[in-house]
Amino acid sequence: MNFQGSRRRGEDGIAMVIDFLLSNARLVLGVGGAAMLGIATLAVKRLIERAGRAADDEKVEQKMAESWEELSLVSASPTLIKKGIEGVVMKHVAKAARQQKADLCQQPQMSSLEEQSKPESKSKRLQLCVLSLQERLQQYYHTRAALAPHEVQRAQSLALDICTEIQGFLHSRHPDMPLGEMNLGGSLLDDLQVVSADHACLLVPLQLEASLWRLIPGEETLLTHPLHWMVRRVNLEYFPRGRSYWDRYLVGGYLSAEAVVNMFSKAVMETINWPSISSTLDCLVRPVLGGPDLRLEIRPGNEKEGADSIDQPLFISMLPLLREGDVALTAQPELTSPWVNAWHLSLYPWETQRLAQLDASDDGYRRRTLKILKAACRLNPALRPLEAAPLANLILHLSDSESDWSESSLDVRFQQCITELIGYLEQEALHSYFKPAVNLLSGLSEDQVDQMGFMLYCAVSEPEILLI
Repeated sequence: MNFQGSRRRGEDGIAMVIDFLLSNARLVLGVGGAAMLGIATLAVKRLIERAGRAADDEKVEQKMAESWEELSLVSASPTLIKKGIEGVVMKHVAKAARQQKADLCQQPQMSSLEEQSKPESKSKRLQLCVLSLQERLQQYYHTRAALAPHEVQRAQSLALDICTEIQGFLHSRHPDMPLGEMNLGGSLLDDLQVVSADHACLLVPLQLEASLWRLIPGEETLLTHPLHWMVRRVNLEYFPRGRSYWDRYLVGGYLSAEAVVNMFSKAVMETINWPSISSTLDCLVRPVLGGPDLRLEIRPGNEKEGADSIDQPLFISMLPLLREGDVALTAQPELTSPWVNAWHLSLYPWETQRLAQLDASDDGYRRRTLKILKAACRLNPALRPLEAAPLANLILHLSDSESDWSESSLDVRFQQCITELIGYLEQEALHSYFKPAVNLLSGLSEDQVDQMGFMLYCAVSEPEILLI
């Protein structure tokens, strides 16, 4: 009889039961409970693995005793799993994090020649072990989050050169197209970009006749979405269709954002002589075709050098823009699909301005905290789906209840942001600061929420794991 095969089938059966429990645990325990239950089941899996290797191990009784001891931490009843497992899991997470720190502090065996050749490596390793969280956050900001001034200047210079070329081309080929002065926007211009200067926004303002067009808030449309505005053509009885240049992009009596984007795709992306511009600017410029957005990729050097260049490319997104007062609407079909007439209300200018005003009023570190959080999320695969908007709104909400955002409280605010974010993930909702009806976490899948909840729970006791 094949005992080995029977044992393997038994292990597979138990594994299926464990996977079933984990897949449904979130419905009962929530994000945090499911994450902790996932860690706790590692003890069960280790028990199964050790039982399968019993014939080869010499200290079977000792290993089985260790396995049952681990299992006893998480057996008990559902009440223990839901209420008492937090302390058990945090204990093991903290132990693992401390072990990682100890590994960093441990001096490896090496020859005297190697010790002399790597004094800096030794000092950095020891430095990581003695830094406080406050010092570690400052170090992380300067070494990982903040961009070098020359890198920002280079990216802005390239983006401005492209802006000049596109605007000159449109003025010469489409002189009757009513456009405002193109300019740069986004995080690169506002000193909120982190890790690397790899993207920029080129704002293309469309000029509409005030007597012929009306911007309709999303709440007043049939879509009832606060961020999906529409632009209606009015006074057709007095000014028939054709009086405005933008009448040619009407769909059902509304200015179609998708039609405007398609026009710029043909007029700019597919028409401009990009090889000629590449030789003029001494860089490789090419459009990124096939997507719903208008994007250009720029690499340093000519085409041959650009293919082997180690420098990261710079991506420039063209955003057709409508402005009326403090309202900014952008044509972004990737955000408003499937509604071809919908324009996206950008909350970024309001959020950025509010953060800047709050920091200016009390010399706060809100923007710096935001940049550290953005860098940590971008460099951590589990947190990468978390974009800048939820993080900015997290800090804005927290600013309503916490007034001390000075440099000395940076570590406290950072840890508080982690705790608050876990709460929002547990509720599966983080409402926009300026549009409370908008849930900024609605685009995340259940798997993404679970993975982020697991990582953030680990960071509660050891926040340094987010700063690696």
